[in-house]
Amino acid sequence: MAYQPIQNYGIIGNMYTTALVGLNGSIDWLCFPHHNSPSVFGALLDEGKGGHFTISPLTTEVTHKQFYWPETNVLVTRFLTPDGVGEVLDFMPVGMQVQELGFQCLVRRVKVIRGCMDFILECYPAFNYARDEHRTTLSSEGASFHSSSLSLGLSTDIPLQESHSGVFAKFTLEPGDTAVFFLHEIEPESDCGLFLDRSQADTLFMQTVEYWRRWLSQCTYKGRWREIVQRSALVLKLLTYEPTGAIVAASTCSLPESIGGERNWDYRYTWIRDAAFTLYGLMRIGFTEEAGQFMKWIECRCHEIEPDGSLQNIYGIDGSHDLSEEILDHLEGYKGSSPVRVGNAAYKQLQLDIYGELMDSVYLYNKYGAPISYDFWIALRQLVNWVCDNWHQKDEGIWEVRSGRQNLVYSKLMCWVALDRGLRLADKRSFPAERERWLKVRDQIYEEIMTQGWNPERQAFVQYYGSDALDAGSLIMPLVFFLSPVDPRMLSTLDAINQSPESGGLVTDSLVYRYNVERTPDGLKGAEGTFNLCTFWLVEALTRAGKVDGGNTRLDEARLMFEEMVGHANHLGLYAEQTGPGGEALGNFPQAFTHLALISAAWNLDKALQGRD
Repeated sequence: MAYQPIQNYGIIGNMYTTALVGLNGSIDWLCFPHHNSPSVFGALLDEGKGGHFTISPLTTEVTHKQFYWPETNVLVTRFLTPDGVGEVLDFMPVGMQVQELGFQCLVRRVKVIRGCMDFILECYPAFNYARDEHRTTLSSEGASFHSSSLSLGLSTDIPLQESHSGVFAKFTLEPGDTAVFFLHEIEPESDCGLFLDRSQADTLFMQTVEYWRRWLSQCTYKGRWREIVQRSALVLKLLTYEPTGAIVAASTCSLPESIGGERNWDYRYTWIRDAAFTLYGLMRIGFTEEAGQFMKWIECRCHEIEPDGSLQNIYGIDGSHDLSEEILDHLEGYKGSSPVRVGNAAYKQLQLDIYGELMDSVYLYNKYGAPISYDFWIALRQLVNWVCDNWHQKDEGIWEVRSGRQNLVYSKLMCWVALDRGLRLADKRSFPAERERWLKVRDQIYEEIMTQGWNPERQAFVQYYGSDALDAGSLIMPLVFFLSPVDPRMLSTLDAINQSPESGGLVTDSLVYRYNVERTPDGLKGAEGTFNLCTFWLVEALTRAGKVDGGNTRLDEARLMFEEMVGHANHLGLYAEQTGPGGEALGNFPQAFTHLALISAAWNLDKALQGRD
């Protein structure tokens, strides 16, 4: 096997875990049974020893196509050869089906549409990030794989053969023939488990399609770019952990931000800062139930305040606090990009911005979702008072730099948001609060940002006090109502950012870097790609500026930038964290933050264009 480009993958899942399926028909990433469980198939991080589950034609003369069954998360990988056309249909049963089956299950249905085709199947699990040995047992109904921590069964009526640490099979299908493979958890030392025939597989398929279409029918977005917005919503639903309502930042860990570099992080956790963007994005397009579930998760964390009165930045999907980082030095990393990290040491960082994003999310949910409780308010009130005591500290900020703390403008901005939303919420609900203190500190932060966060020579807001370096985080100012979208300082900052790096800006061909690593070292080696989230922030900032002043130029620029960015999605409409210099996907994939920003930008841009047209 050779490494597939990151953008060559599609994602399937069941709101407990996800799998990535390549254009070549190989599942190269599956953590089981949950998003943050150790990998069973991890060829994405080591093609030799990581493990994979491949179904592909035997011939090398093949063209690959991949698409989702319309309005679902059911993935079809099609193989076109001189002798025929075949396909693999991949999905995980969802909703009530999981409870009825009694276990989680991955279904792979293979069939030939035209001609005759020879296939090869290879299933080589590598448990616990390829650290645990396992035993393989064959039976008349498939195979079983037993490790010390997990046992899986592969059920099928296709004869399997054992090979090394897994199984393989060669089989031929005629038009109309179907082969079905079920991968699921089994009891230790048992055989391959429950066998499901092809009619049962068809029933599961139809139920899964119905589930996804029924869920997507709640979407209220009817504007331009509806298909890419709906795909983003479907991705976000896959990244949900159903038992708690948490949403992981991405389904993968340690995919590099630059090939061969060390910028490799584990994103299978939930960031507090994602809260506001998640709530806003989901509620904007009608998914209030998911927003409510996520808000319950947020409320639980607010009742688990640290001894010093603060919150962590990141938590496990089950609310766990210890996310100790570990390096898996037995894995080579994607295309040799090491180290491979699991866990995330950033949970110990001071990131002051999270309080603004948290309070904004609660404010939005109280306004558009459901009124919050008094007990929840007590916890929030304590956090706002903590911000009053600590906003002046230096911190590592939204980009989680490892070069030391600074007085980051984005962090100060979001501390202002925390106090502003706290005041609004208290007044809206007549909650008891230290209003005079909050108002005084809020205004103090505002004036400090305007004096120390503004660089008169650059005529722009900068990354941290005393710096002359730009940061895409400044684009959020009009989005959180800190500044008017057409405030001269905001327009000047927009113009400064919207220049090429060679001219001192952060934009290249409509794609936005979060900052210039050459001018502002972040404690890590190597470069990185443009940050997809920041591109959508620039779209939205331009949209709001154009909408307020009637400036068709800025609105047209926003539309062009958005539509160019849509073209940078992969063949399925999915985005990684970053886009590389050759248009390749970089970083963890698919990334929730990017898809949330896409929804927000699309909603606001479409609304602005409707007003103009």
